[in-house]
Amino acid sequence: MRLGITCFLTDRDIPPADLATAAEERGFTSLYLPEHTHLPVRADTPPALVEGVRADDYRRSLDPFVALATAVPVTMQLLLGTGVVLVAQHDPIVLAKQVATLDHLSGGRAVLGIGFGWNRAEAADHGVDFAARRCIAREQVLCMQALWRDDEAEFHGEFVDLDPCFSWPKPVRGRVPVLLGGAATDGNFAAIAEYGDGWMPIGGSGLGEAVPRLRQAFEDAGRDPDGARVVPFGTIPTDAKLERFAALGADEVVLRVPGGDRASVLAVLDAHAAFVGRFGDDHG
Repeated sequence: MRLGITCFLTDRDIPPADLATAAEERGFTSLYLPEHTHLPVRADTPPALVEGVRADDYRRSLDPFVALATAVPVTMQLLLGTGVVLVAQHDPIVLAKQVATLDHLSGGRAVLGIGFGWNRAEAADHGVDFAARRCIAREQVLCMQALWRDDEAEFHGEFVDLDPCFSWPKPVRGRVPVLLGGAATDGNFAAIAEYGDGWMPIGGSGLGEAVPRLRQAFEDAGRDPDGARVVPFGTIPTDAKLERFAALGADEVVLRVPGGDRASVLAVLDAHAAFVGRFGDDHG
């Protein structure tokens, strides 16, 4: 079972290249960075704060793709992922280019974690109809996958309409893995089975009941249920949690590291690294 980390990084925190270097040195296999383009100043949309996440993380978060790009030259094997990008708030042609470029420059290490978003005001500022965001995100991802796959790519849907075009670079392995964050709903599982590669449940509670449903969604979509990746995300680790995730067949667990200065972040990273020795690739 692979162990990775996720961290909200701001302009006041440890630089992402330094965090990536430290993570790889300690045996972690992935680094995931989140996205919020901005935080609207509206009382009806407070940040969805959880343990280890600060209000400033929403106000001052770094762009994940630029931040992850700084990790490319200082790491060799670390997977570089987003956790999560709000796809509906992006132009799919530009986003496909950003992700493919990161994958190309890193030698095939990009992972695209996506979400639908909870902040209505943030979506509205991007011109996104909040009620339609799931349908928009679906078409955006399908369009991106066509751009990654086809020499002459096109896509025609309700929200995205792209005539045949050329776009390089292509991902090193033909496509970038797409992991979908969100609750254990039939709609989310159907979306993963249609255009995703796995599920990133926050925290990872309730997996015992949910994983069989995800596998069934893959089977219903004509896909191999053994290919359904389960990646508990933003987990505060304990031996009991990680033992349970391993027993349920999780192939990766992403541990939460609170943002902060170099000393505070590395102290948490060192504590989390103890779990790598007990549950990492060579031990579970």
